[in-house]
Amino acid sequence: MEERWDFDIMVCKKSFVLWPLSFLLLFFFVFLSSPLAIFAVSLNNDSANVGGEVEIGLDPQDGAALLLFKSQLLEQSQSLSGWDGAVGCNWHGVTCSNQTGRVIALNLTGLDLLGQVHPCLCNLTFLETLSLSHNSFNDSVPFCFGGLSRLKNLDLSYNRFSGVVPSALMELHNLVQLDLSHNMLMGTIPFWIGNFSVKLEKLSLSFNNFNGEIPKSLFNSVALRYLDLSHNYLVGSVGDFRQALGHINLEANLLSGTLPCFSASSASLSVLNLANNSIMGGLPTCISALRGLTELNLSFNVLTYGISPRFVFSEKLVVLDLSFNELSGRLPSKIVEASEKSRLLLLDLSHNHFSGNIPVTITELKSLQALYLSNNLLSGEIPSRIGNLTYLQVIDFSHNILSGSIPLNIVGCFQLLALVLNNNNLSGEIQPELDALDSLKILDISGNQVSGEIPLTLAGCKSLEVVDFSYNDLSGYLNDAITKWSNLRFLSLARNKFSGALPSWLFTFAAIRTMDLSGNKFSGYIVDGNFNVSENFISVGAGRTTTTISSVTSPKLDIKYSVIVAGKTELSFNYNLSTAVGLDLSDNQLHGQIPASLFGLQGLEYLNLSHNFLDGQVSENVGMMLSLRVLDLSHNSLAGQIPDNISNLGNLTLLNLSYNFFSGIVPKEQTHWRFSGAFAGNPYLCVRFSDDGCTRGSLPEVPGKTFEREMDEGPISVWIFCVSALVSFYSGLVALFCSTRTRNYILQTKI
Repeated sequence: MEERWDFDIMVCKKSFVLWPLSFLLLFFFVFLSSPLAIFAVSLNNDSANVGGEVEIGLDPQDGAALLLFKSQLLEQSQSLSGWDGAVGCNWHGVTCSNQTGRVIALNLTGLDLLGQVHPCLCNLTFLETLSLSHNSFNDSVPFCFGGLSRLKNLDLSYNRFSGVVPSALMELHNLVQLDLSHNMLMGTIPFWIGNFSVKLEKLSLSFNNFNGEIPKSLFNSVALRYLDLSHNYLVGSVGDFRQALGHINLEANLLSGTLPCFSASSASLSVLNLANNSIMGGLPTCISALRGLTELNLSFNVLTYGISPRFVFSEKLVVLDLSFNELSGRLPSKIVEASEKSRLLLLDLSHNHFSGNIPVTITELKSLQALYLSNNLLSGEIPSRIGNLTYLQVIDFSHNILSGSIPLNIVGCFQLLALVLNNNNLSGEIQPELDALDSLKILDISGNQVSGEIPLTLAGCKSLEVVDFSYNDLSGYLNDAITKWSNLRFLSLARNKFSGALPSWLFTFAAIRTMDLSGNKFSGYIVDGNFNVSENFISVGAGRTTTTISSVTSPKLDIKYSVIVAGKTELSFNYNLSTAVGLDLSDNQLHGQIPASLFGLQGLEYLNLSHNFLDGQVSENVGMMLSLRVLDLSHNSLAGQIPDNISNLGNLTLLNLSYNFFSGIVPKEQTHWRFSGAFAGNPYLCVRFSDDGCTRGSLPEVPGKTFEREMDEGPISVWIFCVSALVSFYSGLVALFCSTRTRNYILQTKI
């Protein structure tokens, strides 16, 4: 009996030990059947043994957080599809520690991710770099980001974050770079932004809706080297920073006051951009004492007075833009200390009140690629040595009082893309040697006193896209040189003395948008040729998104170039052509019928054939011109009935059929009453404005007053009769009226 008892005890003991063992086996079986367990085990089993070294897999907790973050995105990019696999440390954008398997960097830049940032991302407590830029994340910046105490780089730029900057971010004491630019953040910039991290080197809050003054803490942030607060609504004065900054961009705010000297940054400051503010006063000479300066942009401010002769920069300067101010006096004769070593690429002193001659010393800046002196009071001749600037790609001397002829030496600028000399007092003839400028895309000499004929040799300028010779004393016939400009988009020969018949090739330019031959002595018939060559002429709404008369779209001319300076600076130039799609043959000596095919161009926005000797009837095809906003056939000898379908042109804003011989009845249902004076001077025409009867076309109230003079007094006519090429360098500016030229350069600094 005793032995059996002992046996039973032994069996009991064995059962007591085996029962929990069985339970554990069952638990592990159930656990391993779950997706999270399979994910965790597979990650740990994925440790590779290569060369005897074991690679730690992604930490299960971090992996689970990443998967939960991905699952909450409203639109998931295909770039994250690989996150469903097992090898987490090889997931796109994920970087792990080789020692711990914890995620230390997450870079999801430009993956088209949409939605809110799930708080689970804050479980990645070992993160040192977090970049979610160039996506569409919205809502507020997560408050829990303040718990990522190891963060060194936080980049949330180019998203749709709104609200204020969460105060929790002041806990990120190790942060080196903070970029919240290009969002919809608002409120004042936090007072602690300059002292929450003694390691902060880069701060970018640009392109938001911040208001108030620049926090005082930023003026004393010891480690700060890069500061970008541009494109906000900041007020107050600029202030003088007490640390050695390398990059300051406060462009496009509401800052005022005068310019400080930035003395603490005299050796370090490379980029200073204070454009588009309300800074006033003179240019202190201490600015030129910034010996490391490569880019200085003070444009669009209220700077006054002259420039001191001591305002001279080091040869490191690449960009100098003082445009759109109220600076006066003579242009500086010396801009950099050593002209022969100058790196200056862009010099923009336009839209000021500078007077006197263009200094010859400017032609010693051999690296210049863009030179803007337009809209000043400059006189004298263009320097004959301008051709020494062999790298020049843009010359804009327009809207001055320059005289003399275009110097022949200018052909030395053989890389020239744009030559803009309009609205001066230039004379002489167009030199045949200009054909050497075979890269030229824009040639504008309008509003001068240039005479003679268009040289046949200009056929060599095959790259031309914009040609404006209007308002000069040019004469002769249209020669075949023009046919070689196959890329032509804009041609204006208006208000000259050209004569002869319109050539048959006139409408053969495939890219043409605007052709203005008004105010000449062209005779003969309008050639009944192929008007359907240009896509702009035949397609409704081609390149246009608006139908209001005050808005003219700006298709890009794609004339641009970029230069890398010291591996950091990319300088690019863009040109815009802002004109309506139209044809103007007014004020000539044309006769005969208007070709019916001309009235079938559905893309034309304006058509002006007034002040000629045209006869016959207006084709019913006019009703097909769906884009037409302006139609002027006045002061001709047109007869017959006015086509009923003109009233169907919903975009028509101005109609002028006055001083012809139209007959018949215009019923009130055609809504022609919208166009006051449109039928005056048609004695055989009955215009029915009510059920009471007709109103005959009448003569003007003031004898001898022509419709042309009436048009000159109205704001709309300015848009109609003055269509010009616009050279634009500031993307976003759209010309609303004619004879306005704007330009911009886009300057990006890569760090």
